[in-house]
Amino acid sequence: MRTPVYELHIRPMFTATDRDHMIARGLNLWSYDEVVKNAKDILKCLEDGTMPPPAFGGPWPKEWIDLFRRWKEGGLKRLELGAAVITVNRSPNSVTIKATGTFPAAGYHGWLQLESESDTAKTYVLYFEPPNSPVAGTAQTFALTERYGASDTRALFVHDSTGVQEH
Repeated sequence: MRTPVYELHIRPMFTATDRDHMIARGLNLWSYDEVVKNAKDILKCLEDGTMPPPAFGGPWPKEWIDLFRRWKEGGLKRLELGAAVITVNRSPNSVTIKATGTFPAAGYHGWLQLESESDTAKTYVLYFEPPNSPVAGTAQTFALTERYGASDTRALFVHDSTGVQEH
């Protein structure tokens, strides 16, 4: 069974309402560091049904609570921001973003993911997922691509471990 990852499995379970409700109490549920720091208390509140309260969509289904528990007990795994050489090719039919480089170690996987978009811009993030435990061997090179239609002329940004750059 796959180890849950904060950005893929845990963060999406916290709604904007959950976040707003808890920020008023000093806890940002969309912050990995804050959720890790408070994971024991969050799990306790999820298990006893006090978080989130019924008036705000709670309590969570048992499967969600079990997933949070597995994440906590599995080492609080999260994705890493990757580093790569980013190139963008704009053709008459499409815009292709390509990230090339070498993973930090053997067993890593990576991808480009649409992080956000507005009327004027779209931002992709380069994610690396480390293995659950060290893998023997050599780090692999990668060439990751994402493509969208050329009719989309919004500004393009890529978020990686060096920050956010416009391309």
